[in-house]
Amino acid sequence: MALTARVRVEPMTLGDVAAVHEIERLSFATPWPAHAFEQELRGNRLARYVVARAGEQVVGFAGLWLMVDEGHVTTFGVHPDWRRQGIGRQLLLNLAELSIAIGARRMTLEVRVSNEAAQALYRGFGFDLAGRRARYYTDDGEDALVMTTPALDDPRMREILATERERLTR
Repeated sequence: MALTARVRVEPMTLGDVAAVHEIERLSFATPWPAHAFEQELRGNRLARYVVARAGEQVVGFAGLWLMVDEGHVTTFGVHPDWRRQGIGRQLLLNLAELSIAIGARRMTLEVRVSNEAAQALYRGFGFDLAGRRARYYTDDGEDALVMTTPALDDPRMREILATERERLTR
């Protein structure tokens, strides 16, 4: 899917927290509090967070932690008005490239069992089902699927990332 607006992905700053929190609030039943993002940006040396901007407006965000040798996706959201425009793909590609840059060997994440759209996006980036966490989500007790990629230097992953880079430049 092509972007309908020019969007750039860049590191999240403290000035982005209010906009990111608003996307969280619109997207999730139990959003992270704004102070959690502030703490992550100020004090978690293992964390990396990015935002997607259309002009000056923050329209999406994503974050990961380097956990030993895995880029673990901690949060990911696109403003409801900006969904289905390729922004999630752009954010996920950025997280994959960031994971490689910080020395991760693979990526992992948890996703709601009911979130089939997100699962499809993740599968398109090479994520496969690795397990299930029972009653993972505290708001409703829904299970989470654990998904992981093959090694990021695996030829299959290099091809997926190259295809996504090419898609975004078109």
